[in-house]
Amino acid sequence: PVVWPSATVQQADLDLGVSQTKALNRLLVELGLVVMRDSPNGKRYGRRDRSGRIIEAYGFDLSPLGVRLEEFRAVAEKGRAEREAVRQLRRRVTIARKAIEQIVETAIEVGLEPGAFVREAEEARRLCWRLGKEERSDVLAFGVTRLEDRHGELRQRLESLIAEWRGSAQKDVETDPKGPENRPHQYRYKPDPDPEQDTVSGIEKSSPAPVMSVAAVGKSGLRDGSSGPQTGRREQKPARQDDGTVLRITPDELVRLAPRLRPYLGRSSPAWPDVVEAADWLRHDLGVSKPLWGEACLAMGREQAAIALAIVSARPEGHFRSTPGGYFHGMVARARAGELNLGKSIWGMRSKRDTHGWDQPQ
Repeated sequence: PVVWPSATVQQADLDLGVSQTKALNRLLVELGLVVMRDSPNGKRYGRRDRSGRIIEAYGFDLSPLGVRLEEFRAVAEKGRAEREAVRQLRRRVTIARKAIEQIVETAIEVGLEPGAFVREAEEARRLCWRLGKEERSDVLAFGVTRLEDRHGELRQRLESLIAEWRGSAQKDVETDPKGPENRPHQYRYKPDPDPEQDTVSGIEKSSPAPVMSVAAVGKSGLRDGSSGPQTGRREQKPARQDDGTVLRITPDELVRLAPRLRPYLGRSSPAWPDVVEAADWLRHDLGVSKPLWGEACLAMGREQAAIALAIVSARPEGHFRSTPGGYFHGMVARARAGELNLGKSIWGMRSKRDTHGWDQPQ
């Protein structure tokens, strides 16, 4: 087929100038995409018969396009495959970048020194920025391989550091299990005549009636030294002692002290299992991972782990040097070492409540 658009029509349709149109026509001829069929007077024109068939034409012969049709299809398919490869590689870049950032967050969460991990994450971010401007799949593939290798190295380093940290923590609690059978037990804590007094289960066993909050104790006159309600012949103990070490708190009071638990409770008067379940939901808001929550339950017990999480939720944002999850991890570490005293934290929260008067449910 032959077409004969005039130079004016080409310029108008392509929005090009005279020189640009001439240069484009020369390029089409040089590439072998069209063949010029010139008339004796150098003009482009054509004539058709009554049936519409071309009987005379001078202009651009498009027959080379038909001859090379399969070649053009192959080029188009190659371009489509290249674009798909680029899309998949960009997706892998995003996955690798997010995985490296997750490693940094995990290192901070478990209490490791994040400096080296942060530097690696910054380098990965810069590499991702450069790859974002790249359009060639071979260059992208090289960059993605570097990112994924870096992610694998960081993951192995993190796992080895965590294993080393857990191993050192395990050594602290081992009492020479392979030694003599008659080796005396080593006590690393101060003996207490009532070892269950700091546990929720001990409170429930020793208190047939619900334990009163500080506000209730104040109303009953225990603060001024008068005797409180009697249970048989035993005098009811105060809700806390002056040193703040007695972990005597009811679920209702805990919810008042840590109101962020309330949306996750299924009933208005929760029991300890309800509080534990609510804390398991609340941990997502605080950035506490499932493994860390499990370690807390093993180190403290489920009820005290829930109390510790509630204490973290009641802290203001400016209280944490890193994240709430990192703060909670520190509490778990202190619990393993026998240095965690939740009673003092509850004492402080109660004191703030009494001072500011926020003892009503919020």
